Amino acid sequence: MFKKIHCIVLISLSLLSCQKDKKQDPFEVSFNRIGKLTNTIKVSQLDSIYANDSIVRNSGNGSIVDVAKTIEIYEKGGTKLLSLEPREDNNPASSIESIQIIDSRFKTVSGLSIKSVFKDIKDNYNITKINNTLSSAVIFIDSIQASIAIDKKELPNELKFDTSAKIEASQIPDSAPIKYFIINWEEK
Repeated sequence: MFKKIHCIVLISLSLLSCQKDKKQDPFEVSFNRIGKLTNTIKVSQLDSIYANDSIVRNSGNGSIVDVAKTIEIYEKGGTKLLSLEPREDNNPASSIESIQIIDSRFKTVSGLSIKSVFKDIKDNYNITKINNTLSSAVIFIDSIQASIAIDKKELPNELKFDTSAKIEASQIPDSAPIKYFIINWEEK
């Protein structure tokens, strides 16, 4: 009886230690998470989350309390990682509305990053819709809350200058690179 209890305790301790060692990937992009950020993070928490990095707030008056519409996150070495937009200007309690992924180390589980091409999107995700803008085809992927822009110069000539044309996934070349990769979080 004592041996069974001892074995159960050892197995339990092993499982607990394995769970403690598993850390969140600081560059993983998934539903409601980008690296260290989640959809519930407040602007006021960014200083502690990115304590070892640099945060640039593009504010008008320079006050620490002032929250700009754009907040940029840089590594200490100067590499730009992310560009964040708070839901509300000048409110440290605001949540994050959207995040533009700048650094190619940020990837989804399937490997989608800013360095990917349209084929990577098409092969791994269900495309919700495609919007035709003046300079881009914007692809929406609800499963990761992403809007991904492909430059219209990559599209066939008949689509490049016509903003009213409906763009189909089949009209976008597999080799078309991603122009912008933005995650949009719903308000809680």
